[in-house]
Amino acid sequence: MTSLLHQTCVILTILSIVSHQTNATRSESHSRKYASPIITPSIIPLLRGGSSDPLDINDTRTKQLDGYNKLLKYRSDQQLLYQLRSTYLSELLAQRGVPLPTVTSVGTVEGEKPPEKVDWDCALSTANDPKTCLYSFDAEPNTKVLAPLGTTQYISLSALNRLRRTDPLKVEPMWHSQYAILQSWFSDASEYSILQHVGIKGFMVSSLLDHRLGLRSLLVGTILSILVVFMPILELIVGRILVSAPFWSQWKTWGRIVRAGFPLKLLLGQLAWKGIVGVYSKLEEGVRDYFVDLECEILEESVPLTVGVEAEEEDEVEESDEVYDNDDDMYDDDDES
Repeated sequence: MTSLLHQTCVILTILSIVSHQTNATRSESHSRKYASPIITPSIIPLLRGGSSDPLDINDTRTKQLDGYNKLLKYRSDQQLLYQLRSTYLSELLAQRGVPLPTVTSVGTVEGEKPPEKVDWDCALSTANDPKTCLYSFDAEPNTKVLAPLGTTQYISLSALNRLRRTDPLKVEPMWHSQYAILQSWFSDASEYSILQHVGIKGFMVSSLLDHRLGLRSLLVGTILSILVVFMPILELIVGRILVSAPFWSQWKTWGRIVRAGFPLKLLLGQLAWKGIVGVYSKLEEGVRDYFVDLECEILEESVPLTVGVEAEEEDEVEESDEVYDNDDDMYDDDDES
């Protein structure tokens, strides 16, 4: 009886141990099923993919930094090129007479003063009293010369005007860039401008030369007007040529061009257009040179003399004219009384 009871206790103990282990296994599986997995730093690279080597991460950052440096260098180079192109374009436009700042106008050598405005003296160069010229050795006889007030650094008036029309950047270096000649003598806003003596005719000529577009418009309008006026004669001449026997006798020559393909016709058209543009450019330069010479003649006639015997004679003539005018007014008053 005692042995049977002992066996029964052993069996119950074993069953309780087995049931306890089964419940523990079930609870662990349940917790693993619903609980969030524990991720350690060592398995993060395995989960996100890629290599877990820290050197690869540094290489990626280095490549990104190199790409940024290249982009920064490209933008800096483009900014420098933009500034250089703007400066070059400003220099070209300034050479053509457009009032734009240039490197020479805005730059001042260290220790030097910027050019200052100055008044002018005008004298007459004669055979008895020749004047030296900065542009040439001696001025031509019976021509007017200009110099900054209080100096004897003369230059021929015609040569100065022609130089400022063809290459204005070389005007002020004639006086070692000490005086602002263009702003003082050829600017409407300056009190020392010599253009105030040229009159209406000189004003119109100077305006055409200052505005190249106006000169071109005038030239194109003149050419079109001539074509319109002579259009009947041109039509008659072209019609006679088209029906003439010598023209059609050359059919084998120009007929190939007529039957040629479009690329060849386009090439011939481009060559013809370049020829027309070249002829027009030469014609425009010739017309501009004519107006420049006309402006020089107007300046020679209108700019008054301020130095020399001739200047004193002009003052005496003006004073005598004023006296005669006053005498005439007195005689008119006596007649009325």
